[in-house]
Amino acid sequence: MSKSPGQVPQVDPLTVLGRSACGTACVYIVFVLVGAGVGRLVGLLADWLVTLPWAPLQGPARLLASIPGPWWLPAAGAVAGLVLGLVAQHEELVVRLTDERVVLRRKGRDREFPHQAIATVCRDGKQLVLLGHDGGELTREECDLDGGRAADAFTGHGYAWADADPHQGEFRRWVPDAPELPEAANAFLKARQGALEKKGPSDDDVRELRDELARLGVVVRDEKRRQYWRTFRQAGPAVE
Repeated sequence: MSKSPGQVPQVDPLTVLGRSACGTACVYIVFVLVGAGVGRLVGLLADWLVTLPWAPLQGPARLLASIPGPWWLPAAGAVAGLVLGLVAQHEELVVRLTDERVVLRRKGRDREFPHQAIATVCRDGKQLVLLGHDGGELTREECDLDGGRAADAFTGHGYAWADADPHQGEFRRWVPDAPELPEAANAFLKARQGALEKKGPSDDDVRELRDELARLGVVVRDEKRRQYWRTFRQAGPAVE
């Protein structure tokens, strides 16, 4: 955003919210150093275990201790750390804003929302929420964006911003076969609860079931693998 004397501040045509290049580099450095450190510790632990005939894991310990060169394991750990850093960056949310649309990118997939479809943008804990004019959620995404920076960016492009979900008090905890919900909604929530409780739940399954509930006029949010729901006036198709 630039400002000249006597002029109204001008907003850049495109604003990108995400980790800066410096921040990304720091993340990679941390992952690489931690990986190298873990590799070095594994090597030292293997050397120590082979001196203890009664210790478990003698086979793997002898194999690791027999690898020539003191830097092989730290180097392998550094490579593993770099890979983990790349995965972490791939899973981070990147927001691209213009006056006409919002584009959210995660895991190489873009979701685009036109300005006229968005009533309010808000933060709900560590999640970014886009609300439609019917009270439903267009999307809810995990993000680590600074709240103040995000608020300035969205309002600078003419979007309404709220510091908290305006519908927060309407959510109720879901219990199986809740009588206030239609049978189909209970079925989707039961399937979604199963996905949430699995070790390493599939984000795609959880997202698809959220979209199915939205078509029934039900909004769902999660807290520690517990589902909370509310209804809204009119269901509409999910915006992609």
